[in-house]
Amino acid sequence: MKRSLMAFISAIVLTSIVLGCGNSGDTQKNGGSIQTATVTRRDISSSVLATGIIKPMVGAEVRVGSRASGTVQHLYVNIGDMVEKGQVLAELDPAELQAEYNQAKAALENARANYEYAKLDLKRQRSLLKQNFISQNQLDLAEKSFEINKAKLKQAEANLAYAGIQLGYTKIIAPISGVIASVATQEGETVTARFSAPTFVTIINLKKLEVWAYVDETDIGRVQVGQHATFTVDTYPATDFEGVVTAIYPKAVIQDNVVNYVTTIKITNFKGKTLRPEMTTTVKILLKTRKNVLAIPRKAVRNEGGEKFVTILKGGKLQKRKITVGWESDGYYEVTGGLKEGEKIEIQQ
Repeated sequence: MKRSLMAFISAIVLTSIVLGCGNSGDTQKNGGSIQTATVTRRDISSSVLATGIIKPMVGAEVRVGSRASGTVQHLYVNIGDMVEKGQVLAELDPAELQAEYNQAKAALENARANYEYAKLDLKRQRSLLKQNFISQNQLDLAEKSFEINKAKLKQAEANLAYAGIQLGYTKIIAPISGVIASVATQEGETVTARFSAPTFVTIINLKKLEVWAYVDETDIGRVQVGQHATFTVDTYPATDFEGVVTAIYPKAVIQDNVVNYVTTIKITNFKGKTLRPEMTTTVKILLKTRKNVLAIPRKAVRNEGGEKFVTILKGGKLQKRKITVGWESDGYYEVTGGLKEGEKIEIQQ
């Protein structure tokens, strides 16, 4: 009798445990634990998924070279250094160009002296002509001499300015702010800039980056300039960076017989992180958003014969129910029919 009473009490307790677990999102199924979720409301966005790569924007990567020839006397930067616009990166030995500048300066002083003399002589010749002490021909010669020396003075000024510019080229100046990505020279090396400017360093502005998203041809028709996008990179998997679509390349990129179109996305929020060129990305381009719709986890939905079903927990029992769904986003389905808010459903393991 006591054994029967104890068995009856145990059965009641077991039933209570099963029902209690179902309400809390965890219950028992055939002796094993199952996970449940509640039908709730949330925002569902239609989106296009793509892989991509981070690239510098136009003007964000600059190769800095020398427009003068000479020996590298000082190199002030290394790879990874942050530099500001106008900062001196390197210097060439200025001795030869300094000598040319000094010569041009001396020539200018000589030309100025000749000009002042010709100016004074012209004034004197005009005075003599008024007194009929000289002929008109002599005055004409004085005027011609004045004009020639005036032209020589301008030429000497131009030569000095040119020599100053060439001397200035011995200092390699950063044209933009950014980080040194590469260094292609060293102190003591001789460079020649006769035919092309040799590259000294490469600077990248890490704040002017964009994403090249490779969008499949089946999705490219839904993508438009101005749409918002989010993306992640492997080094910051928990961070969703933000951006906006700025361009869609008209020419396709074909790889392994797959047709993709490059869609550029300007990064609008770096989330306080440092991104670098050539990082791979997983991109989501947001098309539209439906607000406050019924939604359930995708793991709760089963496909059978082209229709979708879920298992609901009702009265402590599991029941199969057919549903209809709409958009899918972030692992959730929009529920358009078959479920009500607050119902419990089984999550497939």
